[in-house]
Amino acid sequence: MHAPETMKPFRHIGTRPVRPDGVDKVTGKALYGPDFKAPGMLWGAILRSPHPHARIVSIDTREAERLAGVKAVATGRDFPTLESLVMHVGEGASDIVDVAHNCLALDKVLYEGHAVAAVAATSPEIARDALALIEVEYDVLPFVLGLEEALAQDAPLLHDNMFTKGVKPRPDKPSNASMRVEMGAGDIEAGLAGAAVTVEGRYTMEPVHQGYIEPHACVASWNGDGQAQIWCSSQGHFSVRSLTASVLAIPQSDIRVMPLEIGGGFGGKTTIYLEPVAMILSRKSGRPVRLAMSREEVFRASGPAPGAIIDVRIGADADGRLVAADVEFKYHSGAYPAVDAGAGVSSAIGHYRIANTRVVGTEVLCNRPAAKAYRAPGAPQVNFAVESALDELAARLGMDPLELRLKNAAKPGDPQTSGLPWGKIGWIECLEAAKAHPHWSSPLGPNQGRGIAGGYWGNYGGPSTVNLSVAEDGTFTVATGSPDIGGSRASMAIMAAEVLDVPYEQVRCVVADTASIGVSMVTGGSRTTFATGMATVEAAGEVRHLLCQRAARIWGASPEQVQWRSGEVVCLSGDKQGETMSVADIASRSFHSGGPIAAVSALSARGWLPGFGFHICDVEVDPETGHVAVVRYTAIQDVGRAIHADYVEGQIQGGVAQGIGWALNETYIYNEEGRLDNPGFLDYRMPVASDMPMIEAVMVEVPNPDHPFGVKGVGEVPIVPPLAAVANAIKAATGKRLNSLPMSPERVYAALHPEG
Repeated sequence: MHAPETMKPFRHIGTRPVRPDGVDKVTGKALYGPDFKAPGMLWGAILRSPHPHARIVSIDTREAERLAGVKAVATGRDFPTLESLVMHVGEGASDIVDVAHNCLALDKVLYEGHAVAAVAATSPEIARDALALIEVEYDVLPFVLGLEEALAQDAPLLHDNMFTKGVKPRPDKPSNASMRVEMGAGDIEAGLAGAAVTVEGRYTMEPVHQGYIEPHACVASWNGDGQAQIWCSSQGHFSVRSLTASVLAIPQSDIRVMPLEIGGGFGGKTTIYLEPVAMILSRKSGRPVRLAMSREEVFRASGPAPGAIIDVRIGADADGRLVAADVEFKYHSGAYPAVDAGAGVSSAIGHYRIANTRVVGTEVLCNRPAAKAYRAPGAPQVNFAVESALDELAARLGMDPLELRLKNAAKPGDPQTSGLPWGKIGWIECLEAAKAHPHWSSPLGPNQGRGIAGGYWGNYGGPSTVNLSVAEDGTFTVATGSPDIGGSRASMAIMAAEVLDVPYEQVRCVVADTASIGVSMVTGGSRTTFATGMATVEAAGEVRHLLCQRAARIWGASPEQVQWRSGEVVCLSGDKQGETMSVADIASRSFHSGGPIAAVSALSARGWLPGFGFHICDVEVDPETGHVAVVRYTAIQDVGRAIHADYVEGQIQGGVAQGIGWALNETYIYNEEGRLDNPGFLDYRMPVASDMPMIEAVMVEVPNPDHPFGVKGVGEVPIVPPLAAVANAIKAATGKRLNSLPMSPERVYAALHPEG
């Protein structure tokens, strides 16, 4: 890898330049998924089940097809069969079938809002009228929404062929437990038996929504020659391509996905809901088709973060050394298997040194939309329980809760829950920064309390591709396959400019479509600045090397006689000694010195490190109403090295805001009929600006030695501690421990006034 020399101070790293996409976004010129329209486009609409669980007896679409203006109707029968998918996909075909059936149900509907049919028409009004003409006969089945109810012996099964993964030998009977993950070390019962103090508790919460700005939307055009185009807002257009191709059993090269701007995804836009359906409608009609969810459809039919039941037992010796921790949790999986149990197990207690541990996670199927990732998926829920229990343990010991965490904090080389050693983590540095921060020792007012909590997220690397090219005027273009959600275009431009030692304004970054750049993984898991940044650094180093070679060729010198210095090439010896050549001079002569100057870096980045955060939260509780106001908040985080300081602070502040909303207000509310009662922002209470204090972000920089600039992922970590930090602050203010989220005014009031 052509990595930059280690040098300080940096010219660009850590600065705060204006983001290149900012003007279009603030002026409304940026195109998001719901904004895009294609010539000759039809308008699509989807019919959704009113039942949480039912067998589809029949679907009659004849009247809808006869309606003037209707050009195509689709049902689950239009998807390839399992047999054909096995031939196309091979191993993993059953998972692809689940994706297909979530897009359009085949034999059963598994949640209210499950798609059963779709139409494409010449206007939105005709499309909606056509839906009303589709007749569906349902055989309504018993449903289950709760975690423990779904695990009961007599619970209705969502899938007759679902046997719990992770259990050996394989269970004899199918169940709603889709996955079980367990990690641990030592002897948990002996450890708890020998503890001087033990606390235990149960913590619960319902699913919550990610809260992205624009709903799911796409336009698809399937041509007569089999080539297709999709325009959509997603966290990964390569994922859209691969999943859509797999579901439809066609080659990925036949689909070109154009990424549009995305107003946040937070994990909720890493899969497909509409794209294959729009493709089928387009193939049937011969015209481009637009499908877009309403906000109500987003709530009823796209994946939230899972709700949970978490049981915790933690013990310590008389000096406050943690000796044992037993954590068992159940997460809502929704209608299909999810992927959060493993992350929850990994994230539960690994930030502490504990000799005896057991962490068990189970994903539970129920008649709700299939759960999806939400910023540090699986970690906030279990962290809420563990960090709340630690405060209870500190109180039982008569010990400062920050000192308890410092005494037991994991350091580099200590084992993780998996048994692997921690790398160069900055957890202790975060705790020490909190202890030294003025917020920790500042006074509190009446009815106020202070809570703390810490946590981490493992982060990721994975595949990324970058193409860096030099224009004839000496400017640079960085093309990536990573959708820009948190300012990654600016971060890539900063890193390229740092390697090339040229002005930031001389570098532009674009997000290329799937036919114009190599495969890149989704923007998620806090991987983009790390992994795509690593590819950018490598490509920039190669371009720098090529520019030196070209300058040497133009001068008639050997490559050893030239050097890159301050954004230009210097001749060190020979006839041209002391002369310099700018990038523009080299680029303008590139056609005669070897052709266009460009480099591609395609890699699967390794060496990622987790991010750790520690939060201090002050609340004020109104004893007459139960209303909780967050009055001060400080979030301290090991960021590795901040590439664009503003965006790092913004990621931290955004995660905190979402965590506060999760702690105090947000929850899906289902009624006795299994239907969602609050499918919109009027009834689903997300925080607004007036609910938030000024959130102070404190960046601790413990650089990652395996990244050229020391990058660690940032975006996931800040949502992990707030749930427990707010809960611990409420306990400090009121003396009441709330173990269920959200800690809404009515719940706080009930805790303060148990007499009613």
